[in-house]
Amino acid sequence: MSGPLRLVPDEGTPGWAEETMLLRTLPRRRPRPASTPALPELSPDPLDDLAERLAELCADAVHPYEIAAFLESDGLTDEQAALVYGRADAFTLAEDLFAKVARRYPGPPPAATDPWRADPWRCVLRGLVFALPGLGYLLGAGLFAANRTRFGLPSGMAALAAATLLSWAFNQALAHRAYGWLSLADRRSAARTLAVGAPLGALLAAGAGWLIGGPLAALLFTIGQSAYLGAATVLLVLGQEKLLLAALTPSAAGAVLVRLVPLPGWAKAAILLATLAAAVGLAAQQLHRCLSGDGSGPAGPAWSATAASGLFGLAVGTLTMIAGLGPTLHHAVHPDAPPSPGANATGPALVALTLSLGLAEWLLYRYRSLATTALRISTSPGDFRRRTALVLLGCLLGYLLAVAALDYAGTALWAHAPLIGPTQLAALLLLAATLWTALLLQALSVAWRTAGLCLAAAGFESTVLLIGGDPTRVQLYGCGAAAALLVPLAVIVLGRTTRHR
Repeated sequence: MSGPLRLVPDEGTPGWAEETMLLRTLPRRRPRPASTPALPELSPDPLDDLAERLAELCADAVHPYEIAAFLESDGLTDEQAALVYGRADAFTLAEDLFAKVARRYPGPPPAATDPWRADPWRCVLRGLVFALPGLGYLLGAGLFAANRTRFGLPSGMAALAAATLLSWAFNQALAHRAYGWLSLADRRSAARTLAVGAPLGALLAAGAGWLIGGPLAALLFTIGQSAYLGAATVLLVLGQEKLLLAALTPSAAGAVLVRLVPLPGWAKAAILLATLAAAVGLAAQQLHRCLSGDGSGPAGPAWSATAASGLFGLAVGTLTMIAGLGPTLHHAVHPDAPPSPGANATGPALVALTLSLGLAEWLLYRYRSLATTALRISTSPGDFRRRTALVLLGCLLGYLLAVAALDYAGTALWAHAPLIGPTQLAALLLLAATLWTALLLQALSVAWRTAGLCLAAAGFESTVLLIGGDPTRVQLYGCGAAAALLVPLAVIVLGRTTRHR
């Protein structure tokens, strides 16, 4: 008899192994009350009493062999079946019990026991903390030299872009490793990983920006952003979204003020420093609290999966950055080329994509929840594959509709932004489909194939864009090919029951 499949993320809790090894024993015969006089019985069939005592087991059984296995495990022999119950052997006794007791299969457990039930307000909160850091660029826009360009960008912007890409890749790997420790119930080791990794990632990203160079003010902004991204990774992994939102309050308030009244440069810098100091201070406080607990598990997560997550973060960052800076880079490569028709629509598109990240995370939980339900109610592997494929396509379609709606809403609120065209909208939705499907596969441990496909798409788009390809068509072909491969891969791989343990 094999052990139970790990269908929920609670396996490994104290006492779990002992509970799974407990065998039910044959219920004792209920004693007759002493005050009740014994009534004469005419040739009673002892099977009736046994069926009454095993009613729950027999009603839940799907085959007589299940009852026979229980009887044998309880020590019932063929001789006892013949002497006590008048049946040839334990299997005949089990068949009679199976026929005597009506089937009453248990229904699915209530929704409260769903291990993948996500709090929608928490996902909304995470979407806010993903989007609000963009307001910091409104305060730091004057730090870049717009009158001088490098790589087609304002001086200092190339350093910021390189540092951002490196931060995305490093922090993605760091978060994966810390989450791996948390899945082993070792919060201290997760905190130790974050305490070492977050400063190291910030230092590497800031160093990359410093090597590319730019105005001193822009480089200081790059250093501050690298430190903030490391601190934000710590707070998000430790589940402290509310603290991160509090740290972002100065930047959000400053972005509103800068739209209403002109702020001097020192005031903008002070607001940015307040956000940075709050994020770093709160992250350090949470790490100190976690480091004082127990931990030191025997073995940590696999380094290969951590490396795959880092490459995936690099690929996703590249695809997103091309969507935002593609028209600018295209104009830098070909100064005489006419402006790209989607150049002015990239702002609302990126804002829509950023705001949709909270919904994307909720849909990931929703898929896991519905897939677990399908695992309970499906009657065959084919039925399970069909159900999970429909759930996958439904979640993906809902996410794409939300991204399109957010883009149109952002365009309406964005000053002088043109309505996104059909080609640009298709490129945006293909990018969104690639990102969401890749995140789903990553969450279900399909790491290297996902990272490889996304890296191939990012490499193709970067190469074609640098040799003068149209940025919108580059995204159509790159993200279109990635989505065309990732979605069928998800349908096939996630249609296996073993993937949802």
